[in-house]
Amino acid sequence: MASLFPLQVTTASPQPNEYFTKSRQGINSVDGILGAIVNCSSRVGKEERIAMEMAIEDLYKKRNQRFILHLKCSHNEPLHAATAARNLIKWKHVQAILGLRTWEELSAVNDVCKQSNVPILSFADSGSSWVTENWPFLIQASPRTYKQMKAVAAVIQSWGWRRVNVIYEDSGSMANEIIPHLYEALQEGDAKISNLVPLPSFANSSLLHEELRKLKREQCRVFVLHTSLSLAARVFEKAKEMKMMEKDYVWITTDSTTSLVHSVNPSLISSMQGVLGVRSYFTDTGQDSSDFDTRFQDKFSRKYPVEKNHEPGIFALQAYDAIWIVGLAIQEGNMKSNQILEKIAAVEFNGLSGKIQFKERKLAPANQFQIINIIGKSYRELGFWSDGLGFSKLIDTAARYDFSMQILGGIFWPGATSTVPKGWDFPTISNPLRIGVPNGSLTNLFVKVDYHSSTSNYSFSGFSLRVFEETVSRLKYSLPYQFIPYGGNYTDLVMQVQLKKFDAAVGDIAIISQRYEYVEFTHSHTEAGLVMVVPIQSDSTRTWLFIKPFTVTMWLLAAFINIYNGFVVWTIERHYRSELGGPILNQIGTLLWLAFSTLFSSNGEKLHSNLSRIATIVWLFVAIILTQSYTASLTSMLTVQRLEPNIKNIEMLKSTNAFIGYSQRSFVKGYLEDALGFRPNNLKKFSSTLECAEALRNGKIAVAFLEAPVAKVFVAQHCKTFTIAGPRYHVGGYGFAFPKGSLLLPDIDTALLNVLETGVLKNLEDDLIASQKCIDIDSDNECDRLSPQSFFGLFIITGSTSTVALGIYCFCSKSETENAMTEPKGIWMLIIMVLKILRYQRKRFVKKVSDAESPRNSANTSHSRPQV
Repeated sequence: MASLFPLQVTTASPQPNEYFTKSRQGINSVDGILGAIVNCSSRVGKEERIAMEMAIEDLYKKRNQRFILHLKCSHNEPLHAATAARNLIKWKHVQAILGLRTWEELSAVNDVCKQSNVPILSFADSGSSWVTENWPFLIQASPRTYKQMKAVAAVIQSWGWRRVNVIYEDSGSMANEIIPHLYEALQEGDAKISNLVPLPSFANSSLLHEELRKLKREQCRVFVLHTSLSLAARVFEKAKEMKMMEKDYVWITTDSTTSLVHSVNPSLISSMQGVLGVRSYFTDTGQDSSDFDTRFQDKFSRKYPVEKNHEPGIFALQAYDAIWIVGLAIQEGNMKSNQILEKIAAVEFNGLSGKIQFKERKLAPANQFQIINIIGKSYRELGFWSDGLGFSKLIDTAARYDFSMQILGGIFWPGATSTVPKGWDFPTISNPLRIGVPNGSLTNLFVKVDYHSSTSNYSFSGFSLRVFEETVSRLKYSLPYQFIPYGGNYTDLVMQVQLKKFDAAVGDIAIISQRYEYVEFTHSHTEAGLVMVVPIQSDSTRTWLFIKPFTVTMWLLAAFINIYNGFVVWTIERHYRSELGGPILNQIGTLLWLAFSTLFSSNGEKLHSNLSRIATIVWLFVAIILTQSYTASLTSMLTVQRLEPNIKNIEMLKSTNAFIGYSQRSFVKGYLEDALGFRPNNLKKFSSTLECAEALRNGKIAVAFLEAPVAKVFVAQHCKTFTIAGPRYHVGGYGFAFPKGSLLLPDIDTALLNVLETGVLKNLEDDLIASQKCIDIDSDNECDRLSPQSFFGLFIITGSTSTVALGIYCFCSKSETENAMTEPKGIWMLIIMVLKILRYQRKRFVKKVSDAESPRNSANTSHSRPQV
């Protein structure tokens, strides 16, 4: 075959330039001289070498173009690559250099090529646009990898995994290819990178064991591996040895490993069971692909008989197409470098690796990738991922797309299971979540920690812990946990979470920016704010306080009874006294005067009828009781202070140089100094609400700054002594603390929102406030005002007496009335009638009470009576 067309491959030291010439139509010439630098010891380099040789042959057979290819081995060393490039340019006079899959090799060779203006067709991802701008002779001959990272992120997001560990080969090219692009792609789906683990290319067993051991201790169980095949093989062997290829683990490999899976030996395949792989997609159908595949396997098997598998991968196709790119660009043997560069940038054709088209000297990125699943002795092609469309079983116009990988069918996961891994490690009964709880809260209503000496155990209670328990009960899975008391301050507690001494912290922990440096918080389960609690003072402007002892109904009823009694007396006495007659206005005035004069005159007007005397005596008895009750109630109200704050803003505090109280374990001290501008010397700390109340009462502090949830409970306990004044400062709010990047946090947040939206949180808050009874004397309350219910019997007596007296007067003649009332029998008749009225009213009252209790007694009887 070599005798039919020009082909020269050199791998030894440089020799004087040799031109292989063949006479064709009397002309002795070659169309171009090319150089290639590959890693001959790797599978990728071996495939590239065979593919380039085949491309040289095909250019001659199909286009009658003669090229000489000089190939050098870099052994993946930048210094070797630079030396090889210098020799190819100086001694072989190459017109272009191909290969160079690492950033380090490319950077070293570029320094050599830019001096001679020799174009470089690199297979490395050249990264940002500044590279092509500053390296004018660079052509990127393989698609950029950032679309591949989008495919990896799509796999992660499809299963709802929120965290991922990334293991990559510690080289500039590998880091540039994966880290920024994967980070950006994951962010779009609300996923993050938990750990970035760089590994040197020749990492030994002990180093791999140490790095994997650290990752195994983390909760995240999703791993993305972006390394060369040789390093990936060592990683998987060590992971299998450390039982990290079992159930609940997820491993995803990128193109650098996945595209070479066809070449790995059975022992490595056995260590990769259940691995998902993302690789570049190329169409392997058609006559050209079939012919290339057959010829490649034949040549590869003869050149490298030790290799177990001889199939070509995407790297072989890219190398083959790269030779064709140069062959189509170089039409004449004496073209200048600038001309070659322009021609290469304008090349456009359908190659074996896909569409070949350049934009700004970069090959257009691939938009389609294949997803494989390693199972048994080989792998299964699950389907494809297309940018903007999602996953599909096929690549054609009739394909059905979905953004969920479930459309691809069942997947074989590590541990020989078909159950989709959760993606992180669950706490178990034997290894529960260790939750720190503050021991020393300002009030035991939010967090209460009790130590039982008899059992040497702690018990935990309080509002915040009840909210956490309700939240955990709404998770879709069981979450074992144990509370552990912590005696330090709250900032130290959240730092213990960062240091991984606790897996979380729960309690009345205020959410502030300083603590966000160490942990992440859930949504707040209390209202946020810092408020000022001050003592109250009396209000001296109570103009209408004198009407407060009686309710409005009581005042109206007393006035009606008084006027009614005056009317009865006036009606009976007007026949004996001529001054009670006259014009209507005079009679009304006399009636009102008679009604009230009987209350305040020591002797009263002289009454002539026994009926009016009896009615007046009863009313005077009732009036004396009402007067004494009114006096006692008014005296009590005058001696109780009103709920008015004695300090209304912080300007008053600063102007008077007053002392300010704060909780010694909260964030309040820093806020008072930094945000509100109080001097440190004016701040006094307290350790409990009792100490705070005592300091406010005895004047040691003028005000106390409390967090809104605590202040609400504190004022409920001291409803007549302290109150909230001034504005609310929007800081704080209580939340639960978790480590940064915790995989539990999104689920806890969702469950906490459910507690809030279903009203459970409000019920807990209501129970908390309702449990706090005001310990102050409360006298200025509606329930302390005197109402008709308190004097119902008295009003019945006086009203009945006056009514009976009026009735006797109206239905009897004057003479008969006087005769009846002058005899004892007539007086006793009046008394008996009044007693009958009282007896009737008593029976009605007893019947009313009996009717009210009968349903309850009936219910009790029905429960106690045995059923037949």
